[in-house]
Amino acid sequence: EAGSLRRRKETVKDIDILASSSDSEKVMDLFATHPLVDRVVSSGGTKTSVVLKNGINADLRVVNDEEYPYALHHFTGSKEHNTEMRHMAKQQGIKMNEYGLFKDDMLIGCKTEEDIFNVFNMQYIPPELRENAGEIEAAMRREIPELVQGSDIKGVLHVHSNYSDGFNSMEELVQACISKGYAYLGITDHSMSAYYAGGLKPSDLKRQHDEIERLKEKYKGFHIFKGIELEILPDGSVDYGDEVPEFFDFTIASVHSSFSMSEEKMTERVIKAMKSGFVDILGHPSGRLLLAREPYRINMNEIIKAAASCGVILEINANPHRLDLDWRFCKAAKEEGARFAICPDAHDISGIDDIRFGVNVARKGWLTAGDIINTLDAEGIMSVFKNRKSGNT
Repeated sequence: EAGSLRRRKETVKDIDILASSSDSEKVMDLFATHPLVDRVVSSGGTKTSVVLKNGINADLRVVNDEEYPYALHHFTGSKEHNTEMRHMAKQQGIKMNEYGLFKDDMLIGCKTEEDIFNVFNMQYIPPELRENAGEIEAAMRREIPELVQGSDIKGVLHVHSNYSDGFNSMEELVQACISKGYAYLGITDHSMSAYYAGGLKPSDLKRQHDEIERLKEKYKGFHIFKGIELEILPDGSVDYGDEVPEFFDFTIASVHSSFSMSEEKMTERVIKAMKSGFVDILGHPSGRLLLAREPYRINMNEIIKAAASCGVILEINANPHRLDLDWRFCKAAKEEGARFAICPDAHDISGIDDIRFGVNVARKGWLTAGDIINTLDAEGIMSVFKNRKSGNT
């Protein structure tokens, strides 16, 4: 893969695939006749374009083995990254394009992308960072961080059960998390103001918490946290009031209503909730639904500063319709001192695996395992929540 898909952009216009082969015609034929292909748009010696049955365009380019690393870097992009790389290369007397690196018309041999960056005495730049957002300068200084990986995530913190609007029982969710190798699960059904999603009244909470205690007995060695997804109401208050700390091990708080407020009012609303002391994690901070709903008007820079100041953790909501916090804010939030949680916002077992999309966002946002709270083990995450309760951030 190449292009915006390899860079893990949140939306892509098409799929770019790059291959190396000594028999390009055979590879092109395999591609064009694939069962997922609806129709062939164009076919040539080095490039074939098709429309897949799901409506997405896909392009395959085939190069020879010698050209592959240069072509991979070029077709991964972004255009802005490539332009800056070519400019830097030119200053060193090197011509850079999709066919190779040339010094005095002689090819500089590279077997891998890593070799290309080594020519310029640069650190390897992961594809996710290639947006001309300071990555070239950081690579020259050898300051590219070791980005978080999916294997770093130790537990799942934003999951809905059939107590509210989720499909699966809590026991099914626990079993799924154990089978996927996670060490803990935070159940976070909707709070009572979310009547549209079967929000939990205090009597429902008692039933749920009693069941959680039984599950903890049954599944020793796996930790289950009593969480909730609180509604941030239009006035900045949250459900259950002063009883929140008694009811829950941790809370996520999110805006699900009154999206048309002014930027000033929405910003005040969310900051008031974060300052209440009842919010541990700010859920999907911009409220966007990709390709369906724009973010609500909110001053994200002020939200980030307030979260860092209050010790509220910013969610990277991994649901592919959200991917919120936007990766473009992650680096600035990290520099402000904020911490993050990568959460699937799962409403069934299959949704748990959406965590991988949140990892993509975190990587694009320059984040390391140390920036993400759910890379901690169960004891570590327990300490984070206890410190939040005691006022130590």
